[in-house]
Amino acid sequence: MNRYELLIFDWDGTLVDSIGRIVESMQVAARACELPQRDEASLKDIIGLALPEAIATLYPQLAGSSVVEDFRRYYSEHYLALEAQPSPLYPGVAEVLQAFRDRGYLLAVATGKGRLGLNRVLAGRGWEAFFDVTRCADETASKPDPQMIHEILCHCGKRPERALMVGDSVFDLQMARHAGIDSVAVTYGAQPVEVLRGCKPRLMIDRFAELGAWLGAVDSFEVSAYVG
Repeated sequence: MNRYELLIFDWDGTLVDSIGRIVESMQVAARACELPQRDEASLKDIIGLALPEAIATLYPQLAGSSVVEDFRRYYSEHYLALEAQPSPLYPGVAEVLQAFRDRGYLLAVATGKGRLGLNRVLAGRGWEAFFDVTRCADETASKPDPQMIHEILCHCGKRPERALMVGDSVFDLQMARHAGIDSVAVTYGAQPVEVLRGCKPRLMIDRFAELGAWLGAVDSFEVSAYVG
């Protein structure tokens, strides 16, 4: 018996090395809309939010303005152009995810991407049916609201204590806490280690493969405790 039965993953910055492209696309959109440039740290801080919430955080003065739609269009056009060559998976991700499937875990994605964008990248990798369920920011509430996780738990028929969220941003970790599930923070994504540590995840990992080793140890301990 696995301690966790459902593993929920963020996409950008957790499974896929796309942070640089997101930052560049935000900068391009700001220039096209003649808006002040935000520094790289500020742009990384909003990665994980749905795009409307990200724009509102960076440029609150645009509330209700038609410039918001222009910004979204410029951002999407530039990002799609960059994605003509898809962003790479982080080292070990494909192999470890397949190992999780082989070990009987249910796998899910909870992402700030829109549905069209996620479907496009999943199709590009031949992963249309790889995950048991996916949720995107434009079809439910944006992180850190726990609605994504609630919907995933309901779809999979799992209780919160049987689920684990893996992400690279405070929005992922806060969403997990709000939903009553444990979390793991990856340190190679968008946000600094000290910021992630403040959210008190169960584990922080520097390489994706470390997750598999830790889950194996957790599962072995749970089985030993049960048998004993």
